[in-house]
Amino acid sequence: MNIKKQLSFQVFILGFILILGCDPIVETYNESESAIYYSATEIIEAENPPENKIKVMTWNIRFACGRIPFFGDACGDRVILTEEEVLANLDSVASRISQETPDIILLQEVDRSSKRTGYLDQIQYLLDHTYFNYGAYATIWKAQFIPSDGLGRMDMGNVILSKWPLENAERIKLPLREDQPGIVQYFYLRRSILKVQVKIPGQDNFYAVNIHATAFATDDTKQKHVDTYLETLQALADEGAVFITGGDLNSLPPGADSTDFCMEDFCDGDSYHTINADPLHKDGSYFENFENEPSILQPLYDLYHPAISLTRYLDSESGFFTHAPSTSDRNNTYYDRKLDYLFTNIDNGWVVESEKTHQDFKFISDHMAVSAVLELP
Repeated sequence: MNIKKQLSFQVFILGFILILGCDPIVETYNESESAIYYSATEIIEAENPPENKIKVMTWNIRFACGRIPFFGDACGDRVILTEEEVLANLDSVASRISQETPDIILLQEVDRSSKRTGYLDQIQYLLDHTYFNYGAYATIWKAQFIPSDGLGRMDMGNVILSKWPLENAERIKLPLREDQPGIVQYFYLRRSILKVQVKIPGQDNFYAVNIHATAFATDDTKQKHVDTYLETLQALADEGAVFITGGDLNSLPPGADSTDFCMEDFCDGDSYHTINADPLHKDGSYFENFENEPSILQPLYDLYHPAISLTRYLDSESGFFTHAPSTSDRNNTYYDRKLDYLFTNIDNGWVVESEKTHQDFKFISDHMAVSAVLELP
């Protein structure tokens, strides 16, 4: 390294340290704190649920990146999207939501004021380009500056949108990964659960709970996330609340016929784990990092009612796959695993055959939405 480069690097490090000494670059959080409320620019009066039924949906929208090969998870080199690209993808998201007409939707990977997506507030945009009136937001990744690959300012998180007013919106902290060096952990995602009371007419204690669990941890962080999630749901049940819940759990249903997707996910030039080979594997593609991981979601199925039963899923797995890695474009398979879920604690709540895995959404995100109709108590 020549003297000029050494000096530039030293100045950068000195400036970086000085910034750290003033205000924290990365937001940190309490175990529980208030979430952020939103409302549409124009409120549309919401009717009472027809026949006492509502439609709910969960969808990871991939920060309106569409199928663009983003550098972080898609074997690509794109870091910053143009405003035109983001708006086009947001319009596609809003259009599909409006076509499916859920009354409540759980969204994951929604950006606001992030450099990579043109600093657009995607929550406000979706409220103003759909029929939803109210929203709540809990960040999972917020920083003034992410030094990696020019990402810069970041604010991404979980969202709940509703026709009806929201109250008691709460961000619940999930444990950090412990398999990363300290400096990486400092700038990494700080995942959370978003819990909110939905003021549906005739329902005194109805909640929606949204989670986006860890994808890439190679230790037992995922177990800790699921445990915290179960504790959150149990606390609601103990209070006599009824709820719908779900999101992107980044875990497979118990009994899934494969737990190793390294060969599906590898990028050109990569070499990763195959069955009976060396334990090296692609993070997020292997689901046996610890003893209980293949059955980590079993307690959810035991305690609550899934929109898609485990029996039905295991009878025809591919029809319920919700994940389509970018690498699937090269072999036209698109779907390879189920990671996205809906549950409720209402007995016999899901309307039979109302559930749907929206695999036709494959060109809008790397996740497919899941929806179902719920009969209220």
